[in-house]
Amino acid sequence: MNKINSLFANRGDKKFLSLYFCAGCPQLDCTGDVIKAMERRGIDFVEVGIPFSDPMADGPVIQDAATRSLKNGMTLSTLFSQLEAIKHEVSLPLILMGYLNPIMNYGYEAFFSRCVETGVSGVIIPDLPFKDYLDLIKPVADKYDIRVIMLITPETSEERIRFIDEHTDGFIYMVSSAATTGAQKSFDETKQEYFRRINGMNLRNPRMIGFGISNRQTLESSQANAAGAIIGSKFVTLLNESASADEALDKLFDALSK
Repeated sequence: MNKINSLFANRGDKKFLSLYFCAGCPQLDCTGDVIKAMERRGIDFVEVGIPFSDPMADGPVIQDAATRSLKNGMTLSTLFSQLEAIKHEVSLPLILMGYLNPIMNYGYEAFFSRCVETGVSGVIIPDLPFKDYLDLIKPVADKYDIRVIMLITPETSEERIRFIDEHTDGFIYMVSSAATTGAQKSFDETKQEYFRRINGMNLRNPRMIGFGISNRQTLESSQANAAGAIIGSKFVTLLNESASADEALDKLFDALSK
């Protein structure tokens, strides 16, 4: 069974915490160390960012991380090599998050084949049109048993959400707002109503809430309304400010307790 499906199938009442970081930032060779530190510290699954020069869904923190990563020399081929080097040392699910252009240039068949070879269980492609997903990506991803995770926002129609739920597997990435990524201090009543509305749809797939989670209030609100939370910008900031991934995780856990 795919690791993502296995994780959610066996979660019981557990609420998950997933973290995002951009591969190759702050150092080119930090990818393996960051992932191994996350597993040691109990993170449930990891989103590994593929740097891209025009990350349209990302705020300034992750845009800066992508720029630094590219300047450090990170490429998709290098990332796959780094993941392959640790695949027997980590067991948590790995999800690659990146934009369509680098994946298309790499070649869909080659990309998903390398995902299998390097221990990757899923991918998130924020700018992937759903029709292209159905026609071009899904057949190849299914062939290699890789989950393609789709995003929904407060502006996504109920019809489209149900269509996504019907045609995807693993989980649905529930974006907390229609804005770009970035830490927020609280989720207001508008976001809470959005969470309640999606809860009431009784979707087949579990959901993870991401974008804006940086403290106890936003974490608990996310975990109360979904299977768990995904943290990106806050962790990327701490990772850039810290001497090690463990130090960054210490600071993150402290921030999430307040």
